[in-house]
This record gives sequence, structure tokens and C-alpha cells, in this order.
Amino acid sequence: MRRIKFLESHVAELGRAIESGVNLKGYLTWSLMDNFEWAFGYSCRFGLIHVDYRTQLRTPKESYYWYQKLIRKNWLELESR
Repeated sequence: MRRIKFLESHVAELGRAIESGVNLKGYLTWSLMDNFEWAFGYSCRFGLIHVDYRTQLRTPKESYYWYQKLIRKNWLELESR
């Protein structure tokens, strides 16, 4: 849920930037899959898809399905705060 809130806040800011005139052409997440990060090695997981490093099994996370829905709808529904 933290990753979804993180992505949601960033996409909302992108919308505000577009409304203010920024010529934004696209957006992508930091990492599609969990991987090696130079600063943290394998200790932190930033991807939308969980990777089991032992078996290489890939499993979509909740944030994957949230981002998929965002892309399909091309719309962000903000929860009331």
C-alpha cells in the first residue's frame, strides 16, 4: 500500500504540472522488477513485480495492478484525504 500511495502522489503532481503548462511526454516507474540497486544491493525492493532471487519467479505486486489500471483508464482517481 505504501508504494501505491507513493505512486499516486507522484502521478497527481504530474497532473498538476501538466495543468500548469509543463510539456510532459511520459512517466515510468523507477523499476519494473525488483533488482540490484547500487546503493542498497538486493536489500530494498522498488519494483512493481517481486522477483524471488533464488528461483527467479516473478510475481506482480498490488502496485503492479494499480499501475496497470491507471494506464488502462488513463485517469487517476484520488481518494479523499
